[in-house]
Amino acid sequence: MNRLPVSDISSAASPAVSTTCPYCGVGCGVKATVTDVAARTVSIAGDENHPANFGRLCVKGSSLGETVHMEGRLLHPEIHGARASWDEALDHVGNGFARVIREHGPDAVAFYVSGQLLTEDYYVANKLMKGFIGSANIDTNSRLCMSSSVAGHKRAFGSDTVPNSYEDFELADLVVLVGSNTAWCHPILFQRLKAAKEKRPGMRIVVIDPRRTATCDIADLFLPVKAGEDVRLFNGLLSNLSARGAIDSDFINSHTNGFDEALATARASETDISTLAHDTGVDALDLERFFSWFATTPRTLTLYSQGVNQSSAGSDKVNAILNCHLATGRIGKPGSGPFSLTGQPNAMGGREVGGLANMLAAHMDIENSVHRARVQDFWQSPVIAGRGGLKAVDMFEAVHSGKIKAIWIMATNPVVSMPDADRVREALQKCELVVVSDCIADTDTTRLAHVKLPALGWGEKDGTVTNSERRISRQRPFLPVPGEARPDWWALAEVGKRMGFAKSFSWDVAADVFREHAALSAYENDAEHGLRDFDIGSCADISAEDYESFAPFQWPRRRGESNGAVRLFAEGGFFTPDGRARFLALTPRAPVNAPDAQFPFVLNTGRIRDQWHTMTRTGLTSKLLAHIGEPFCAMNPDDAVANSILPGEVVELESRWGRARARVQITTDQSPGTVFMPMHWTGVLTSSSRVGAVVNPAVDPVSGQPENKHTPVRVRRFEASWHGFVLSTERLPLPVADYAVAVRGEKFWRFELAGTNAPAERAELANELLKSMQAPLVEAAATASSTETLEYVDAARGVYRRAVIAEGRLQSVCFIGPDAVLPERAWLSGLIGKELVPLERRALLSGKPSDPAADVGRIICACFVVGEKTIRRAIESEKLDSVAAIGKCLKAGTNCGSCQPELKQILASCALSAETPAAQKAIA
Repeated sequence: MNRLPVSDISSAASPAVSTTCPYCGVGCGVKATVTDVAARTVSIAGDENHPANFGRLCVKGSSLGETVHMEGRLLHPEIHGARASWDEALDHVGNGFARVIREHGPDAVAFYVSGQLLTEDYYVANKLMKGFIGSANIDTNSRLCMSSSVAGHKRAFGSDTVPNSYEDFELADLVVLVGSNTAWCHPILFQRLKAAKEKRPGMRIVVIDPRRTATCDIADLFLPVKAGEDVRLFNGLLSNLSARGAIDSDFINSHTNGFDEALATARASETDISTLAHDTGVDALDLERFFSWFATTPRTLTLYSQGVNQSSAGSDKVNAILNCHLATGRIGKPGSGPFSLTGQPNAMGGREVGGLANMLAAHMDIENSVHRARVQDFWQSPVIAGRGGLKAVDMFEAVHSGKIKAIWIMATNPVVSMPDADRVREALQKCELVVVSDCIADTDTTRLAHVKLPALGWGEKDGTVTNSERRISRQRPFLPVPGEARPDWWALAEVGKRMGFAKSFSWDVAADVFREHAALSAYENDAEHGLRDFDIGSCADISAEDYESFAPFQWPRRRGESNGAVRLFAEGGFFTPDGRARFLALTPRAPVNAPDAQFPFVLNTGRIRDQWHTMTRTGLTSKLLAHIGEPFCAMNPDDAVANSILPGEVVELESRWGRARARVQITTDQSPGTVFMPMHWTGVLTSSSRVGAVVNPAVDPVSGQPENKHTPVRVRRFEASWHGFVLSTERLPLPVADYAVAVRGEKFWRFELAGTNAPAERAELANELLKSMQAPLVEAAATASSTETLEYVDAARGVYRRAVIAEGRLQSVCFIGPDAVLPERAWLSGLIGKELVPLERRALLSGKPSDPAADVGRIICACFVVGEKTIRRAIESEKLDSVAAIGKCLKAGTNCGSCQPELKQILASCALSAETPAAQKAIA
């Protein structure tokens, strides 16, 4: 076997390495400094020279150094759970795929890839599947994220082109955020917007979203649009712009087609402003204000994300937004244009190389015979896929039905993230050959793999990524390769060799792959053959030295050019056959599945501030679980009252596809009739909180993107007969309980529990619970010179408490009660592993801290681990009256700033509480 050259990384401390954050699509530059190679100790700082973030990092990026340790890593290939050599594993995969193709044809195999892959990995996967296996059955988890935006761009512009740049955030006079909780999902861009608004208070910000989010903290106007009504809203805007005379006739006549039809359709669906307001759920005066602002503000930037894309009408929503910008000529100009905020670090890089099943590499179209011939000629491949392949939802349905018999899943966890996720699990259980490449050994998906291949993790990878503004940056390695982990592109190439394609898959290093990718982007990309948007021909002959010193740039950057394009389309030049953009005539349509009497609520899913996808990386650091450590379901207070649900109880969400349980969070931020549950929790960390199992599998008919934001559900109080939690110094197996969640803490683990069937005696219940968790505790206690157990039983109230102390230090506690009202975990967790004083021993069983200041409450600021009760006490005692004053006193909110909206809410709450006694006295 050809061994991959591994860089010689010295055991001594190294200088800072410039790389790129592996989380969201902002693409922040990071400086990583290894201080101890053996211990994998790394200090992280923002790269002040990177144009995406200029040195700022959110709490996830700042915590990257805490996620590069070896815990949970997959270090060796495995076949059917047994360790194997790379040769054995690669032979197994190559022979297995070749056999299936030989017996059933190329469409019986599939790749499911990820925006976590580097562009070089993505390129090789796409080349192998489409150009040598001859099937287009390669799709990516970006299908769940950005495919509606891709479809909208291609329909309007003729290409998947984002026309603007981040610098437009500072230049816009009106910023419209649609379906984007930017404050939590793209924190650095949010802070950039916030800083721009503070510098220019006249800048206006509008947030359009079914729920009030932290992003509304900087909004001048919030429009709580009903889920699914975006097309109606933007059709109304287009019609209103025409009525006000705010369209750009010169731009429309010179650079577009289809305006009259689009406007006529918009007018046909338009009603008077009050009816439109009623239909969209927006106040009529607010709607009128928004229309007026848009009409009179030339520098208007519309930012949209998953609230637009993740819909069965996602492509139409995108085009409804694009219609309004094309009609006003506000595209590709300073501070003016439509801008999709990408979800993953390399979702755009994947689009560049044809990672989606309906695309070819270098932004060419798989349905275009000229494009197919061009790519086949460049690759010198024996075959080229003749039509689009199966998109993600259809792909896993084909696995379930047996049409696809072998699948290779790379750097993603579809058993958690896909809609109707239980059916995806069933599909993989039935599949003949499941190969999973991952850096983590135990995920919901690797548990179903026949072959596991150890991939590189962040800090070990070498290649490129592209962010939301078309900026290509390097991810550089700064840690030694652990075990037998290898790059994904290398594993794919080795399988390609075993399938008989050695000549075309013989790269030595990632730079070789990048050069080929760049050369293809420039191949027959000229006036004679037709210009394409994606062209990085300037890198086709990049030297090893220049690849290593690679500075971030925006594409296109053609041969001979030293600078990339900052903006496109201001003067037309679209990539359609006639060079004109296309308006689309759009008729609003309801979501595929509507709420009814049986399933009356609309479930919306998404990300939270401190977590990323299925937590295989962010879940490795306690800091990122301090703010929100448990899955939750946000619900409007009126809905909670109507359904007899109390704050903090466990609820069960059920749809026609599955069910999940979570802790209820009652908030007026949630619109009546809707609920929100995060996507992050898995079957590894919970017994019943995979929200993907609930989400309906309806998709957009154009993009194939699933309807993650609109699933009809019922929400009921989970009728538990007991609730409890366990705190332990050791990581324990997840206990057998109807509701069980494992939460990593700072030097401890916490388990939140609830169940229905249980012995009458609480002590017996505790014994049953702990029995499945006990082995690590018993092992730890066996080495202790002394162990004692403290117990408290209140049989009448159904309360039980237990504490185990080993050598004077608290090893574990178990609290069980009849309801969800249990002692605060924060102060108790501070005692775990501590040598206890007598007062603390008594406090353990009383459930109340001996020192009230020890109870810091729910963590608000994850950067500096500052709790809500600490903040409230400081506000009262120090007379703090602003977020800045809180920051000066406690440091909360002074790093990434993501917690500042919550700090404002706490200030307002404290002010209201202070006024209440006086108000009551006045009334009396």
